Amino acid sequence: MTATMPLRIAMWSGPRNISTAMMRAFENRADTAVVDEPFYAAWLLRSGAEHPMREVILVAQPTDPDQVISGLLGPIPGGRRIFYQKHMAHHMTPDMDLEWMSACANVFLIRRPVEVLASYAVRRPDASLEDIGVVQQCDLFEREADRLGAPPPVIESADVLADPRRALTALCAAVGLDFDPAMLAWPAGPRQSDGVWAPAWYDAVERSTGFAPIRPPASLEDLAPGLRPIAEAAAPYYESLARFKLG
Repeated sequence: MTATMPLRIAMWSGPRNISTAMMRAFENRADTAVVDEPFYAAWLLRSGAEHPMREVILVAQPTDPDQVISGLLGPIPGGRRIFYQKHMAHHMTPDMDLEWMSACANVFLIRRPVEVLASYAVRRPDASLEDIGVVQQCDLFEREADRLGAPPPVIESADVLADPRRALTALCAAVGLDFDPAMLAWPAGPRQSDGVWAPAWYDAVERSTGFAPIRPPASLEDLAPGLRPIAEAAAPYYESLARFKLG
């Protein structure tokens, strides 16, 4: 199966959700260019959020969303046929134009909120429901489903870790691509395509050479008491997306 080229894949995720490993998998394809969270600086400026390396990010990326969109819809870097775009759903603020999404194959990468919070709290223990992006993912999913008249692809991170070949084969088929075995392994180390925030977040993925083995699932009791209500509030949004995940 071969999609009409060029193909732009917008992968919508929240933090701590194998999103960078997924970017590595696609970047390891010879036909694919990637971009790492291109709306991060625009969101930081609008939200006022205090994130690690905030000032560096604001200088490194455009803060004008229209400029970001022009880059996403312009020529694909390196003359490649496929443009894989790693996005955080919560980076899209209400004032940002979303019409550009119609030029992309939009996919939604999900993870159980308990797992997300258990990982996120290691770096930012005061996480909020807004921070983990699942509400925004649902909004974007519903918007895209309305446009398509059918649910867009949803992929579960645990399914990728449990059987990367099977999950990535299903994902590629859903966006009209042939699976490439090169997606299963990559060289360790940083990439020029990584966001400037990589030193604060990407230590594990920089050591990786493929998808990590799946770990025993976290439970609500594993979270700090203050995070448990957030996990419970996020669960219905996650479940609404999980109903549509690729088999």
